[in-house]
Amino acid sequence: MKKFILAVGLLSLAGGAFAAGKPCDELEKEIKDKLEAKGVHGYALQIVDKAGDTGANGKTVGTCEGGTKLIVYKRH
Repeated sequence: MKKFILAVGLLSLAGGAFAAGKPCDELEKEIKDKLEAKGVHGYALQIVDKAGDTGANGKTVGTCEGGTKLIVYKRH
């Protein structure tokens, strides 16, 4: 649980994690690389539309495609 909190905290502080103009696939890969570098395993990242957010049980760790989509982190 400590690794999860640390990872989410670091991602939220990283300016690149909320780069609204980036393509979602590119940003998702950057976030995965950062999480795996920190030793975080057993998670899923999901790209959802901001308007119809279906990632309600997860933590938003990024926005992309001009702020129209969210990248949601969920722990397994």
